[in-house]
Amino acid sequence: MELLYKQIQDGILGLAVGDALGVPVEFLPRRKLRWSPVVEMRAYGTHNQPAGTWSDDTSMTLCTLKSLTKGVDYDDIMNRFCRWVDDGYMTAYGKLFDIGRTTLYALRLYRSGTPALQCGGTDVRDNGNGSLMRILPAIFYLRREYGATCMDNPEAFELIHNLSRLTHGHAISQIACGLYCCIANDLMNGATLQDAIDSAALVLKNWYGLREEFVPWISEFDFLNAETLAALPEEAIKSSGYVVDTLQAALWCLITNRSYHDCMLKAVNLGYDTDTVAAVAGGVAGILYGAESIPEDWLYVLAKKEEIIRLCENFLPA
Repeated sequence: MELLYKQIQDGILGLAVGDALGVPVEFLPRRKLRWSPVVEMRAYGTHNQPAGTWSDDTSMTLCTLKSLTKGVDYDDIMNRFCRWVDDGYMTAYGKLFDIGRTTLYALRLYRSGTPALQCGGTDVRDNGNGSLMRILPAIFYLRREYGATCMDNPEAFELIHNLSRLTHGHAISQIACGLYCCIANDLMNGATLQDAIDSAALVLKNWYGLREEFVPWISEFDFLNAETLAALPEEAIKSSGYVVDTLQAALWCLITNRSYHDCMLKAVNLGYDTDTVAAVAGGVAGILYGAESIPEDWLYVLAKKEEIIRLCENFLPA
């Protein structure tokens, strides 16, 4: 359990710091960041927030982590998301300042009485990255309950897909979340990043490829090969809010760098959806390199760092 606790803290802090690094430059085009690249934790910018402020990516991740501490309750998770929107629950400074269109619509449906697992958009246009950015706690829960081979448990993909369906119900979003969790789990088991990515490619073929509801969308993830990803030029990487683009960009930043620091700077300087690409990459980079690899000056200004650490501590039984 001691190792799992460290990995939870590594992943959550890695995600939150990446998110905060990207917040001040969210939506800026890549060409602009080439002239003035991010090299440190900035203040203000796009959302006019102090340095170290994280956004919806971390807020929804922390809501999910807190809820899963006591088990799986989809209504509880959705209620926490609603408290985040209404009351600033699990925000950096008590107020929401960023939320995706698909997520907002799902929460409105939930408030109107729609069952939690039917709230996520199911149109192909509903495949923003809003479930991928918050899915990391799923693998921590699964490892706590089922151990290192948790992805072999029949309930694993069901849980991951259901967590996605709360806000993003299309098969593409579910696949992206499942593949991301597979990669995180393999890294927690000691696999290399290259092997974890290639193992996820086998999951895409041998698990998703055998299930009718996912088959039409398998080709969206053809990029999933470590050697192919590593060889891609930056111009081929899209850092948009489309969940497939986000997953590819995050994995590309991971596979083309050898430290948390360099991976995060690469992610945010891609421009556009900077906070989410950096958060998704940051969760994995934190697991891969450890929280000790996060620059001290970035951690120093991270909003509510001690509260985040306590949430991680409380996730495991005493």
